[in-house]
Amino acid sequence: MRALYDDFTRTFGNVLFAVCLFVVWGLLTLIGVIVDQGKDPATYFQAYAAPLARVILRLNLDNIYHTPYYVGIIGLILLSLAVCTFKRVIPARLPPLRSVAIEKIPLHASIDVQGDPESVRARVEKFFRARGWHVRKREFGGVEWTFADKHNWARRGVLVAHAGFVIIAAGTSIYWARGFSGDETIVAGQSVSVPHTQTSIKLDGFSYKIKPILTKSGMIYQPIDYVSRVTATGSDGIPRQAVIRVNHPLDVDGTLYYQSSYGFALRFHVTHGGTRVPALENRDYLTGDEITLPGTQRTIAVAQFVPTVDRASGQASADPRINNPAVFLQVFDNGQAAGAGLVPMKASIDVGGGWQIRPERYLLVSGLQYRYDPGVALVGIGAFVLLAGLVISFYMLPARMFVRLDPTPAGARIALAATTVKGYDIFETQFNELVAKLTLAEAT
Repeated sequence: MRALYDDFTRTFGNVLFAVCLFVVWGLLTLIGVIVDQGKDPATYFQAYAAPLARVILRLNLDNIYHTPYYVGIIGLILLSLAVCTFKRVIPARLPPLRSVAIEKIPLHASIDVQGDPESVRARVEKFFRARGWHVRKREFGGVEWTFADKHNWARRGVLVAHAGFVIIAAGTSIYWARGFSGDETIVAGQSVSVPHTQTSIKLDGFSYKIKPILTKSGMIYQPIDYVSRVTATGSDGIPRQAVIRVNHPLDVDGTLYYQSSYGFALRFHVTHGGTRVPALENRDYLTGDEITLPGTQRTIAVAQFVPTVDRASGQASADPRINNPAVFLQVFDNGQAAGAGLVPMKASIDVGGGWQIRPERYLLVSGLQYRYDPGVALVGIGAFVLLAGLVISFYMLPARMFVRLDPTPAGARIALAATTVKGYDIFETQFNELVAKLTLAEAT
């Protein structure tokens, strides 16, 4: 059992092992960022090659934050931090008071003074206390030692930083266990029911502002505001009107709804042999949607809504403000491209087989992102604690002075040595100044 315990502490207390765990955790997190989480299986087969899509689904990479290996790697990281803290950091940062070989410490000095050892020891203690040092005395082997510490509390900076990381890990774990996020696209005048919650959101209206900016490379169009006017109905069943805009989310039952994007939906007038086809007309088509013509192998892809068509050239303009809009349609026959073109609003085109399509009207679409994170407060607290620990560790210099009095025929010899948690060079100047001041104080 002792051998197993030693192997365990040696492995989990190894810094390289901890770094490897962090690398694995980072790679798994990166996969979670690249691969959309919580989507329908068909989505992955559309986005990736079939073998890769099967790997994603079989390894649960579509829900990676809740997989046993992701939670397990976090557990191993926390275990490694705990072992490193108690087996490496605490012994290094909070060393016990003990006697040392003063002459073997790089920062050491000796001062010969007159007087009996007890009075000299009292003067030395008074000297260090007057300069803010915490003085303690211990006896080892019949020899009394004086230990003076400066900023001793700062030795715990690394422990504070470790505690901050643990708090952050706890906050993120709560999110993975109970939180959720997603996005919804809402057409003006319509409602959506948000998954995971009992919230219904109706988009009463949407507006956006574009600011043209003339640059050296030409005119650019900068969106400066997206505004969704919605009616949100939460778990209490009471509809409430609200406004959602960029950086001003709406809070419904603890879930935040953010304005993320906007777009357009289209309604088409579809006829076959002069007869209208309500099944194809009474729906909203977003960019990327297809109109499948019944009884044929022909589909019409809604490739892009073009807000402004240049009247002189007839080509799409970069201006996103609506002025002479059109729709870019692509025709596919049995999966093969059969034609494409820019179709102005209210203009009909013949797509063959007696079918005619006319872009009838456009509707504004609001893209909302939602997120429920019950651990966000812990993450914020953990980040503050982690930052405080790092500031303490990097900007404070804990130092310890070892003082031993050796009787001499003329009085006593003060032997001093100093150590810090950051090496000896960083404290050399302060040590020499302290020795010089103590020498001067004893001489006077």
